[in-house]
Amino acid sequence: MKIRLKLTLLFAGLFAILLMAFSIVVYLSAADQREEEYFKRLRQLAITKTRLLVEAKIDPAVLQLIYKSSLNTLPQEEVAIFDTSFHILYHDANDIDRVKETTGMIDSIKTMKEIHFYVDDLQAIGFLHSFDGKTYAITAAARDVTGLKKLNTLRITLLIGNCAAILFTLLAGMLFARKALKPVSTMVDRVADISASRLDLRLGTGNGKDEIAELAITFNRMLDRLEASFDGTKQFVSNISHELRTPLAALIAELEIAAMKARTTEEYKQVIGTTLLDARRLSRLSTDLLDLAKASYDQSGINYKELRLDEVLLDARKETLKANPRYHVDIHFAKELEEGDPVTIRGNEYLLRVAFINLIENACKFSANHTCAISIGFDANDLLLKFSDQGIGIPTEDIAHIFTPFYRGENKRHAPGNGIGLSLTSRIIQLHSGSIAVESETGKGTTFSIHIPYSIL
Repeated sequence: MKIRLKLTLLFAGLFAILLMAFSIVVYLSAADQREEEYFKRLRQLAITKTRLLVEAKIDPAVLQLIYKSSLNTLPQEEVAIFDTSFHILYHDANDIDRVKETTGMIDSIKTMKEIHFYVDDLQAIGFLHSFDGKTYAITAAARDVTGLKKLNTLRITLLIGNCAAILFTLLAGMLFARKALKPVSTMVDRVADISASRLDLRLGTGNGKDEIAELAITFNRMLDRLEASFDGTKQFVSNISHELRTPLAALIAELEIAAMKARTTEEYKQVIGTTLLDARRLSRLSTDLLDLAKASYDQSGINYKELRLDEVLLDARKETLKANPRYHVDIHFAKELEEGDPVTIRGNEYLLRVAFINLIENACKFSANHTCAISIGFDANDLLLKFSDQGIGIPTEDIAHIFTPFYRGENKRHAPGNGIGLSLTSRIIQLHSGSIAVESETGKGTTFSIHIPYSIL
């Protein structure tokens, strides 16, 4: 069932229930009021006849003749007057007598003072009336033809009105639901046109204020992220192809040249050394690509735990020096560490170690003394790290692009690389809710500053 039809039926059903409940209350109230008013009318009629009989001393036969001839006589009217000993003093129609009074009925009237009851389709009342020291038991019955007719007319009117109102509600509900959900239909048609090759399409946001507009805005933001992801993936694949093709082509060319003719042992050693260097570059590139892919996972898929940042830095220093014995890495605290000072963060040890190794290697690689100075500090909210060198620096025009994957600036002439390290480091810091910034001056050196929120065990 479509939402449009469901909303229409729910709205119409709710309206029908409320309308029917209201109509029932109106009808029952009208019925109770009619009944109460007719009982009062019967009582007044019976008292009038009793006064004529008892106070005015009118003969019962004359009284019968008067009321039979009266235009105000109620349909099927019966009034009976008894003394408390159940002796009948007057009756409108002895030959009919549909009420059929009994001693039990008179006793009930004497006990309860007044009773209301029905005899088939007649309303009846019984009550006591006192005059001149005597008490009389009186019954009166009649059929409220006019009242019942009005009540029946009210019932038919309410029924027809309810049916018409519900039908109108259904039609209006369908019209309003169609109008209200028209933007959704438009969105569905628009979404059907969006594909991998047409991610530039966006949904209309209408007035930009209602819930459907919020849905369209949210969906457009998702499309923005998807488009950026697709573009990044295409660029990533293109860059990978380029980066892999160059060392592979060099490796193949060197091996093909070496295989053309017999060579001396020294020449073979030279070829092996060159190909080994290219193979190592390929190995490093594949490792960096895997790390970049891992750092690009959704944050919920990465395992985080409590760890000491200084210990991660020491591990990164040890691993870097093991691979490059000629490098120098100095670690010091910006202020003396005391017991209870926060150096614990919640993070992924492997990814952080990869990020720190990249920064250490960059600092050592682009400085003449191959030295990286690391400073550890902290404030009320974050752990602060600084990786500094006294190297060649980064040109101003390159600083805005250094965190872009596979980007290599003017410094590529001074040291080999693949342009992945800094973009990988930036992504890792982002995954830890941190930030990274760079300050550099050509010929004087570079400093990378990192802020990472800490947690205390």
